[in-house]
Amino acid sequence: MHVLVAYASRHGATQGIAERIAETLRTNGLDAEARPADSIRDATAYDAFVVGSAAYMHHWMKEARTFVDRNRTLLASRPVWLFSSGPIGNEPVDEDGVDQKVASIPTELPELATALGARDQHIFFGAYERDRKPIGIAERFAAHLPASWMDEVPYGDFRDWPEIEAWAAGIAGDLRAMPV
Repeated sequence: MHVLVAYASRHGATQGIAERIAETLRTNGLDAEARPADSIRDATAYDAFVVGSAAYMHHWMKEARTFVDRNRTLLASRPVWLFSSGPIGNEPVDEDGVDQKVASIPTELPELATALGARDQHIFFGAYERDRKPIGIAERFAAHLPASWMDEVPYGDFRDWPEIEAWAAGIAGDLRAMPV
């Protein structure tokens, strides 16, 4: 089974998640590759899809949304899993008791999951490097905030590799169990 892990990543954290998913699928006996969503011109050669994006301001990146829109009929006819990365920090629940992953679900994700018949959707913690070059208006704006405000933003790599690998291994198990 040939699996595409298509992703949209701004600073590389989501790319790293996608590559680990593809690696885990390969370790579990599947033919899998991770590719940027905007680099895929013809997706018909794939038997299954894992599609993910970094989430900014509660939305998937344009490249991932465009990939899904362009391939909606194909994706809906094959096994699909969706993931997002975005929340940062070490705490799964904020000071108000709100689950950070639930609060970080991109606005369009429930509709996409329904339209595509996604088998699962998952939110992963991401990474934030303080000294990275700002991309986009929101990041450029944040770069001009007082340093004391930015000190409140957690920075570092918060990706949970065992969680990512376990999710991908579950996908592999589901795919191996499907009739050929």
